[in-house]
Amino acid sequence: MNTTYPFAAIVGQDRMKLALVLNVINPLLSGVLIRGEKGTGKSTACRALAEVLPEIEVLKDSAFMLSPEEVSSGFWQHCHNGTQAQYDLRKVSVVELPVGATEDRVVGTLDLEQALTKGEKRFEPGLLARAHRGFLYVDEVNLLDDHVVDLLLDSAAMGVNSVEREGVSFTHPARFTLVGTMNPEEGELRPQLLDRFGLCVNVAGINDPGQRVEVMERRAAFDQDGEAFTQKWQEESAELADKIIRAKELLPSVEADREILTAIARLCIETGIDGHRGDIIILKTAKTLAAWQGRTQVEAQDVDIAAELALPHRMRRQPFSEMGSAPIGAIG
Repeated sequence: MNTTYPFAAIVGQDRMKLALVLNVINPLLSGVLIRGEKGTGKSTACRALAEVLPEIEVLKDSAFMLSPEEVSSGFWQHCHNGTQAQYDLRKVSVVELPVGATEDRVVGTLDLEQALTKGEKRFEPGLLARAHRGFLYVDEVNLLDDHVVDLLLDSAAMGVNSVEREGVSFTHPARFTLVGTMNPEEGELRPQLLDRFGLCVNVAGINDPGQRVEVMERRAAFDQDGEAFTQKWQEESAELADKIIRAKELLPSVEADREILTAIARLCIETGIDGHRGDIIILKTAKTLAAWQGRTQVEAQDVDIAAELALPHRMRRQPFSEMGSAPIGAIG
């Protein structure tokens, strides 16, 4: 029985759902930070989206979630025993990082004695290895040690995790969709860390009475018979999965003309964005939005929506209230 609430059945929270979908289509967006109160569907949306995605081929009896392409490349041979490769089909994983997680638990540890005495790299994989090709969900990311957050963001940006001790190093692939959540009332992330998250959305409880009733009705139906409720949303879920697959295939073909690039640059200058990461993330997000809509050319509306998702947590001198007025379309 499927006990995961369907992504397509989540009421409202369109910005959050869109940001998650865009990161699945394009992992180079470097994750999404979801800021807001508890009970607004943050973890539900993450698990539900993972459930929608197609199963992936994973090297059997391996802790590194290696794909057939990664095995055949030979580059990651140190991550498997080199025998005849066999594969399992698995659901995309959602790995949750506890607030008290240590560095060793996150990145893994090297058996230094084994390496120095026998010349063998024996590596105990951490949570980043389990999260490869899946989601890494970090609740209350603002309460994590800054050093651990740095490690997560570095791995999310580079797609690899490197552990080094006393000159002995081990590297493995770590491409994952990073989802961090936080309640601003419990403390903020340092600006340098905020800037490293590609997208950021603010979520709150729904104020429309009709939609709140719909939330209760759908949840009650799911709790009563989760299998029947999930089946009811099967068609919408399949359509969403197909649209994501098509967008991933289309993304490499999406182009943005110089006029679009100039508009992005002026927008970031006018809003006082430091550095160039904001410009680059807006461009990547706009291209991903175009692919999501089935287009190969970025349009002005893509830039507007991308700015809403990529700039709020990077702005220092102005509120975001006057920008990005384009409505966020429903996910489906």
